[in-house]
Amino acid sequence: MKRHADGVTCGGCALSAAGATLAPLLWLSMPRTQRHLGGGFENEGMDFTVLLTELPFVILGGAFLPLLAFTVSARLRERRRNAR
Repeated sequence: MKRHADGVTCGGCALSAAGATLAPLLWLSMPRTQRHLGGGFENEGMDFTVLLTELPFVILGGAFLPLLAFTVSARLRERRRNAR
């Protein structure tokens, strides 16, 4: 059976791009992050190092977790299709 690699590759890349875009937006909406970026009372707890320490991990996690989930589901679907 022929495998459609283009569709799998395009879908994985699209999910990875969406995850890398949406994860930082979700991270920025969290109360803890807003407090560190100046949303606390009288700038209490301002810590701009979160942009260097947490943000890269948020972006990488947002890019790789959807890609991993898509890859696992594609492999399971392929395995079920080959079992029939």
